[in-house]
Amino acid sequence: MFDATEQINAVRRTVGSRALEAGEARVTTISQTYQAAIEDLWDACTNAERIPRWFLPISGDLRLGGSYQLQGNAGGTVESCEPPRRFTATWEMGGEVSWIEVRLTPVDGEQTRLDLDHIAHVDQDRWAQFGPGAVGVGWDLGLLGLASYLAGDGSGITPDQAAEWAVSAEGRRAMELSSQLWCEASIDAGTDADEAKAAAERTTAFYTGTPEA
Repeated sequence: MFDATEQINAVRRTVGSRALEAGEARVTTISQTYQAAIEDLWDACTNAERIPRWFLPISGDLRLGGSYQLQGNAGGTVESCEPPRRFTATWEMGGEVSWIEVRLTPVDGEQTRLDLDHIAHVDQDRWAQFGPGAVGVGWDLGLLGLASYLAGDGSGITPDQAAEWAVSAEGRRAMELSSQLWCEASIDAGTDADEAKAAAERTTAFYTGTPEA
């Protein structure tokens, strides 16, 4: 039976920075090891027919240099592609541009680790307001969908069920836990604990619709 809390706890989260030509960017990294061969995980993450089974409907050209659009979410351009181990793309939404880098590493013949970096220029005021959980909780939900899909036993959360699940008690608990764990990652990265906790409270309120304490 799929357990959302167990899934959230199975994910590794780190917060860091990266020097880009336009200046230093924030890097939010989420990682998980899946019971899947690298070729299958790569296909699940890059095949336009499979992506909607765990994430969102997608249109466009997913080849190198092509443009894509996730329904109701981000779009962008595929900037690099090294099957079956790595791809990068812009992540464009609301007039802002950030970047994603996805890396797959075989652990053994039956397991593969996925590492996803979300790289963004975020001003200090916005970072102080929401911290890494602003994007991190969303990626947690994405990986939850991927884990549900790869489990293959029908007990997980499908995209069709996601909206209803998100407002359920289980869904709110999962998002609260994700926000808490991103708070801990932020503190580990050097953020003042009180500031990180305040940002996490605002992030939790945003995702769950629950007023801040």
